[in-house]
Amino acid sequence: MSIDIYLLDYILFTNYIAIGYFMSKKCELTGKKPLKGYNVSHANNKTKRRFLPGIKKVKFRSDLLKKNFKFNVSNSALRTVDYKGGIDKFLRSAKTFRLSKKAKKLKSIIISKNF
Repeated sequence: MSIDIYLLDYILFTNYIAIGYFMSKKCELTGKKPLKGYNVSHANNKTKRRFLPGIKKVKFRSDLLKKNFKFNVSNSALRTVDYKGGIDKFLRSAKTFRLSKKAKKLKSIIISKNF
């Protein structure tokens, strides 16, 4: 079944290569973290739980640098990168405080190459 998911990802998104699912806690591009909350039963009993973001390990291809870069990203970040037209365009428009250290370095390299 996981092969079908990767095939579907490859068909829908062409700007990255899905490597697999990764149990990281934070998205490197959007900064999404686990949320805290409760499971609430019909009797209104509450038990603590965590809402984990859907994180994947993905290899992006930079058109400007002609290199591949691996990131742990959420599914919504994948859709945003695909919508923007690639990792280069996404990082140019991304806010720096949300990015990881690796993504910040890549952003600075892309901006310096662009001008």
